[in-house]
Amino acid sequence: MMSRSSLESLVAEVGDALKQHDKLIVTAESCTGGLIAEALTSVAGSTAWFDRAFVTYSYESKHEMLGVKEVTLQHKGAVSQECVEEMVIGALQESHAAISIACSGIAGPGGGTPDKPVGTVWISWAMQGHDEIISKLYHFDGDRNAVRLACTVEALQGVLRLLSED
Repeated sequence: MMSRSSLESLVAEVGDALKQHDKLIVTAESCTGGLIAEALTSVAGSTAWFDRAFVTYSYESKHEMLGVKEVTLQHKGAVSQECVEEMVIGALQESHAAISIACSGIAGPGGGTPDKPVGTVWISWAMQGHDEIISKLYHFDGDRNAVRLACTVEALQGVLRLLSED
């Protein structure tokens, strides 16, 4: 598990990269419950590159705040590539940010199914002006806190990858 100081270093690196690229970031979080936003805003000066966060835990909030289609939620579920891609685009559209992260998963200890066991998480990244949405399926190990932290770390590392390619 990542230490607090390692997470702070990662966040500082993300903040520096966002500043260098002159971009704001927005998060659309479900299973992390705002942990990504909390990590990003724990760094002094984050107002220079952090715009806002959407914590959309329920189906209704995903639909109402981010425009996730009801048909997506009914047929694919919240823990799906389709859902996180609609979340990541909705977050960009409802913010002033140029980069968006979205995640939805099953942190546990309950809620898992044979198809989507505990630890199943989808993360999506998008950047204003780029047609491609990057989405990845993860299967994290550990308890609820470990899954949420692993998702946060992967989401932030994905931002660094996205900016390095820009």
